[in-house]
Amino acid sequence: MRITSTSCICPVLVCLCFVQRCYGAAHHGSIKLTRNQTKHIEGETEVHHRPKRGWVWNQFFVLEEHMGPDPQYVGKLHSNSDKGDGSVKYILTGEGAGTIFIIDDTTGDIHSTKSLDREQKTHYVLHAQAIDRRTNKPLEPESEFIIKVQDINDNAPKFTDGPYIVTVPEMSEMGTSVLQVTATDADDPTYGNSARVVYSILQGQPYFSVDPKTGVIRTALHNMDREAREHYSVVIQAKDMAGQVGGLSGSTTVNITLTDVNDNPPRFPQKHYQLYVPESAQVGSAVGKIKANDADTGSNADMKYTIINGDGSGVFSISTDKETREGILSLKKPLNYEKKKSYTLNIEGANTHVDFRFSHLGPFKDVTMLKIIVGDVDEPPLFTMPSYVMEVYENAKIGTPVGTVMAQDPDAANSLVRYFIDHNTEEDRYFTIDASTGTIKTAKIFDREETPWYNITVAASEIDNPGLVSHVPVGIRILDINDNPPELARDYDVVVCENAKPGQVIQTITATDKDNSANGARFHFSLDEGLSLNPNFTLRNNEDNTASILTRRRRYSRTTQDTYYLPVLISDGGVPPLSSSSTLTIRVCACERDGRVRTCHAEAFLSSAGLSTGALIAILLCVVILLAIVVLFITLRRSKKEPLIISEEDVRENVVTYDDEGGGEEDTEAFDITALRNPSAAEELKYRRDVRPEVKPVSRHHLSSSLDSIDVQEFIKQRLAEADLDPSVPPYDSLQTYAYEGHRSEAGSISSLDSATTHSDQDYNYLGDWGPEFKKLAELYGEIESERTT
Repeated sequence: MRITSTSCICPVLVCLCFVQRCYGAAHHGSIKLTRNQTKHIEGETEVHHRPKRGWVWNQFFVLEEHMGPDPQYVGKLHSNSDKGDGSVKYILTGEGAGTIFIIDDTTGDIHSTKSLDREQKTHYVLHAQAIDRRTNKPLEPESEFIIKVQDINDNAPKFTDGPYIVTVPEMSEMGTSVLQVTATDADDPTYGNSARVVYSILQGQPYFSVDPKTGVIRTALHNMDREAREHYSVVIQAKDMAGQVGGLSGSTTVNITLTDVNDNPPRFPQKHYQLYVPESAQVGSAVGKIKANDADTGSNADMKYTIINGDGSGVFSISTDKETREGILSLKKPLNYEKKKSYTLNIEGANTHVDFRFSHLGPFKDVTMLKIIVGDVDEPPLFTMPSYVMEVYENAKIGTPVGTVMAQDPDAANSLVRYFIDHNTEEDRYFTIDASTGTIKTAKIFDREETPWYNITVAASEIDNPGLVSHVPVGIRILDINDNPPELARDYDVVVCENAKPGQVIQTITATDKDNSANGARFHFSLDEGLSLNPNFTLRNNEDNTASILTRRRRYSRTTQDTYYLPVLISDGGVPPLSSSSTLTIRVCACERDGRVRTCHAEAFLSSAGLSTGALIAILLCVVILLAIVVLFITLRRSKKEPLIISEEDVRENVVTYDDEGGGEEDTEAFDITALRNPSAAEELKYRRDVRPEVKPVSRHHLSSSLDSIDVQEFIKQRLAEADLDPSVPPYDSLQTYAYEGHRSEAGSISSLDSATTHSDQDYNYLGDWGPEFKKLAELYGEIESERTT
């Protein structure tokens, strides 16, 4: 089968013996697909061989972006079996068959019905087959071929990352690399020059250049200065077809910014400055600003200001504001126009970050001279001292001078000064001041013991300008005089033991004085000389502001006198000396041998008899308990003697509870419970003991015989009838309870209830055979049996 194309087919497969032909200017080529035939040699028998297929793989080409009105011719399929009579039918299958590519089934011509785009799909794989139109049997095996879309220059280069923003330091060397840009072309780079891109610069010359092959942008000038121009907009073009005429192009913008370097030293706009500062400026306040200009930015423009010399370096200081890069001039000491009217300062401003690559452009500092003029201000009066301390004695008369303050006008006019006290607190009202002389006087009588110190504020103003006022603090100390007598330091509880010896110290006393130590720090103690000699106690002055109380006899008795009173006279060492009298109360107490006080109350008499307080309390408690027991016993005896029979007139319903407790097995008068537990063992009918029976009791023999013959139900009915017919029953409800344990067992009962009324003939000798656990029980019943026999 022959495949004919509109383009030249270059490859030749020599091994398969196929020849390629080229047709004219259209470059038509053919691929012959033949069938191997069997040769017949004369004189030889015809030999049949298996036919072999011979074919060449090749490809068709179709141009992309075909815009013609008719379908684009691609190529032709032809089979060697096709004789031109229309008996061969060509079939096309594969990618785009029937939609993009159609075939004339008679001639084998292939056409493209749509405009193709190589950038979307570069080739199509199809299959061709020739069949017999009549039998629909294949004449040739199915063959595969490729239709390639041939590229045309229909795509312009594109910068996928643009626009670009880039920086480069100013003052860079020429040829410094700034940025590399890259454009992409969607056309086929292996076919022609459609994808071969060349770069050029459209805007940005002569400052920058671009490499036409690599797209690297470089600086094109020396020492580009940011302070002259900071921003550049560079337009780069990429053109395909190697830049030839007719090629497609694309462009992008590169925004280049020059970054700053420290290539500009600071400069003061002026070499001489003048600043006016009033003398009233406060110390520590800012009085002025100065600034040196620096064309650089950021840290390259940072600078520091210093005062390098001048007569005002000790009065003024300068600091740097990091935000505004200004020098802030502050006052270190107060100004006085009357003493010095001007100052001169030399101020230096220097960069803090110096780039040594540009040191040849320096020096990176500058100096200017600042002259400061001190302005004259009408100042308030100035006190001769920053504060005053004065003294006055307590109890001084009203109007007593305390002290004098003095202020004067510091200005050249030297105006007269007026004084007054700021009455801001209550203490300011306790003093007065002479408005002309500044003498302070008392306005009340002071007591040092009440308030030893006063603080007031004195103000001074000029008479010509009352608005200018200055203040000064004045402290007034109240001096002490001896106006308070001494007193005992506390209330003493003095105790003397009954067994005290003569000359024994029983108490040491001291005194206190409200006056300060200069007027009574030394005390003298003595007994009142106006009284007769005390025979019981005496006082000894210890010469150290204390005194000791001593006994004068051997023994003291509380029975005779339990309290003594001792007048004590105390005097201070002030001028004049003051004294006071105090009385000590001395109690007589019983003490141990080591001097510890045992008691000072009357209970001590019992203690001398040998009984302590705890023992007395225990005895009293026992007496109370015995009395309570006696009262309880008498109450119980009385309650038992009360009659149980209630008056016949009392017809109320009552429940009577009997709490009689039997006396055990020996108590034959107690309530007989045998009839309740075992009616067959009842010997006689028991009646109530709280009433007197009027009916004749039934004989014990008759009752016993009747109980043996009836069952429990009959027994209960009999008791019920007796209770209903008993005329001695009181007229209120009575509750009688009966319980029945059942008939006795063959072994008999060992209950003590039954043993009181019946005698058992049982032999207990077998208990001895039960083992050691029942030895005690066997001995017990053995003794009972022997006693019964005896």
